[in-house]
Amino acid sequence: MAFLSSLDIAGSGLTAQKTRIDVLTQNLVNAEITRTEAGTPYRRKITIFQEKRGGHFGSYLGRALGESTPGVKVAAVIEDERPLKPVFDPEHPDADENGYVWMPNVDKVKEMSDMLSATRAYQADITAVNIIKTMASQALQIGK
Repeated sequence: MAFLSSLDIAGSGLTAQKTRIDVLTQNLVNAEITRTEAGTPYRRKITIFQEKRGGHFGSYLGRALGESTPGVKVAAVIEDERPLKPVFDPEHPDADENGYVWMPNVDKVKEMSDMLSATRAYQADITAVNIIKTMASQALQIGK
């Protein structure tokens, strides 16, 4: 049972970090978009993680027995409310009457450092899964 719950924990981390990487990639791709379908510049998106509380029967039974399987899940992907960046470019088609273009609030350096952090966390979860698989395999060998 401990092996399976360990896999659940590492698996939830893999899923959460994959979503975070996808959102960071979307931010980098849209870092220069001055007009979205809504007519406004792109706004940076942030991934919010939350403790995972299982919604299946086994998790409810486990909690009733005093057992708990922790993990993480993506609670929401929200827009960053920091202000947009004004850039003076009177020739740009999206420039306002003062010649300023409102650029997305995406800092490429921050996005890349967050991407590195998310990638490392993803790799750590993969390492945990591989160690759990090795432990399970060795436990099966003991019975032979």
